[in-house]
Amino acid sequence: MFQLYEDSRADGLGYHPSHRREKEVDILETCLQLSSPELICKMPNGDVSRRIKEGLASSSRKENQSSREDGTKLGKRWFVILGLLFLGCALVAGVGLPLALELRSSHLLEARLLVVKRILSEMPLIDGHNDFAWNLRQRGGTARNFPFEDDLSKNLTWGPEWQTDLVRLRRGNVGAQFWSAYVPCEAQFLDAVQLTLEQIDLVRRLTSKHPTGMRLVTSSAELEGAHRDGMIASLVGLEGGHSIGSSLAVLRSFHLLGARYMTLTHRCNTPWADSSLVEDPNEDVPLDYHSSGLSTFGRAIVKELNRLGMLVDLSHVSTQTMRAALAVTKAPVIFSHSAARALCNSSRNVPDDILRYLPINGGLVMVSFDSAHLSCSSSASMHDVIAHITHIRKTAGVNHVGLGAGYDGIISPPAELPDVSGYPLLLAELTRDRRWSAADIKKLAGGNLLRVLKEAETQSLALLAQQPSEEWIAQELIEDTAYCRYHDA
Repeated sequence: MFQLYEDSRADGLGYHPSHRREKEVDILETCLQLSSPELICKMPNGDVSRRIKEGLASSSRKENQSSREDGTKLGKRWFVILGLLFLGCALVAGVGLPLALELRSSHLLEARLLVVKRILSEMPLIDGHNDFAWNLRQRGGTARNFPFEDDLSKNLTWGPEWQTDLVRLRRGNVGAQFWSAYVPCEAQFLDAVQLTLEQIDLVRRLTSKHPTGMRLVTSSAELEGAHRDGMIASLVGLEGGHSIGSSLAVLRSFHLLGARYMTLTHRCNTPWADSSLVEDPNEDVPLDYHSSGLSTFGRAIVKELNRLGMLVDLSHVSTQTMRAALAVTKAPVIFSHSAARALCNSSRNVPDDILRYLPINGGLVMVSFDSAHLSCSSSASMHDVIAHITHIRKTAGVNHVGLGAGYDGIISPPAELPDVSGYPLLLAELTRDRRWSAADIKKLAGGNLLRVLKEAETQSLALLAQQPSEEWIAQELIEDTAYCRYHDA
């Protein structure tokens, strides 16, 4: 499937359209900007009413001719005419718009992909979550020795299971990637802070190793600048509040190193926030910490994230924690890699009442491509991704949905979207739906996250005069971890 638009070069989609195809692409792109009545008049080969009129005129001429022919020929011609009319009616009744039927034709896949490429040349595609850095550490790789510039699906030394590399990022027209600085929950109270530092260092060195293709950015303006220069913007996200060791000073230090969001929890409670596992009857969650959402210190962390201009990420947290964070934050939140709980009843997904609140907060859900979150099973399809995108759009609005695939951290992505090269195919599929205009696709691809980043930065500027919080977590909450802590005299 991907061979339809794959190229041996590493500089993006490799198409070779004819001039006729370019005209079709121009018309198709124009149609995405128009409302339904206008679309009827803008299809490449004319509108449906003209076709029907011409068909009727042609049939009239054929009737006159058939009167001079034998009855057998007359019957055959009427059969053809009625068949054409029936087909025309079926087209109008079945799809409403002739263009929609054209878009369903496989020969126009290339045209749809070119339209997507044009859209993504104007708006960077921003993915909210990628676990490549931890995957690299787990497999014994380093920024220096790993062939990130190669197409790893064809690399026999490292194996084809990798879902991310520079070649396929470009092929997928990725404009910006949040790299997860993930460390496992088992490191909480041990070396989680050190491991997180090492993961951030890995992302920074991987980016600096490829200066012609990637650029570390820490603001929306820098992200947009990288996109204009044809670079993939690299951003850092902390995946799990256990990474900061219950210290606001550590949080501020991570911000200085480039972290621009923090997931409040991962698959474990912290002493100040509850994870989604407290709602999962199939999981055995340690009872050491329960905050009924956020503790007082947890609320202080959310406020400090606002002051710093870092995004509050609510993937992995419990519903109570979602509500508590939304009540405290002054900036939009994100769910960096989640889906709709109404379609897959997983505690990792977002319930509808939270989705309905997002227009008030301004935040968004970046849809995960993990089959476990899409279909609650070990397999899913691209249409499951679209179903979740559609549900979130219907419930929260088009301004509150984005993409957060989670590649190199998911075992079973959708069959049609096995790696980071697949985003154009997903967006091209959405162009078949007349409800998705070019402006809407831009919002989904990256516009919504850019808006959220800018609003978080604006909120940070409003708090510029506010001093950094010096609140400390209550010692009784962490007294059982005294064996690995230095105690002040």
